[in-house]
Amino acid sequence: MKHLRITARPDPERAPAFFHLLADSPHASEAWLLDWNLSPAEAATLLFAVDGDPGPFRESATDTPGIESVDVEPAGGERFHMLVDARPSAVPLLRRVIAAMIRAGMVVLTPVVYRDGTVSGHIVGDAATLQTTLDAVPDAVDLTVEEVGPFRGPPGTPATDLSDRQRDAVLVALELGYYDHPSETTHEAIAAELDCAPSTASEHLKKAEAKLVRGGLTDFVQD
Repeated sequence: MKHLRITARPDPERAPAFFHLLADSPHASEAWLLDWNLSPAEAATLLFAVDGDPGPFRESATDTPGIESVDVEPAGGERFHMLVDARPSAVPLLRRVIAAMIRAGMVVLTPVVYRDGTVSGHIVGDAATLQTTLDAVPDAVDLTVEEVGPFRGPPGTPATDLSDRQRDAVLVALELGYYDHPSETTHEAIAAELDCAPSTASEHLKKAEAKLVRGGLTDFVQD
């Protein structure tokens, strides 16, 4: 069983308008495809998380050819969730991925990430299946394999890699306002809550912050 992390850049002149909305919109910096469902009539219902301005983005999505309906729900900060019903013509790239997955028996892991004119994600399958799928990528898509290796489990959130003490340190720091600007607390105050030395609290925070940053930038940081 092999795991690939891939990035695809479709030809801008041949990519559908919905792809440009997700990957190039001036109203959003990034979009994540969280899940999808294909109806018997081959229409697609898609669930996204998006970082951006929900009002203009929803209006652009509603006006995109092939999009039947758009439902937006704020998720806190600049993030919102979006449920989209789309005709097949609006999501040909997704349909090719799903067709390949069903035909070949491979698995596409979520989320699938759209940003800066690209779509990236993780796929898992046996080596022969994955190679056959890569060979079938159309000429209109520039595909880069960013990482190849054994499958060690689905991508998790960065916080799942923290130790118990690292997680406690970050939670206490957040509660006391350590990450506010300007900071409202000190390592000494955090250490008092954790019942440890200030140097130990500082070390827990540094290690936790390094894991969180690397996890948040997993597609950009090489091991």
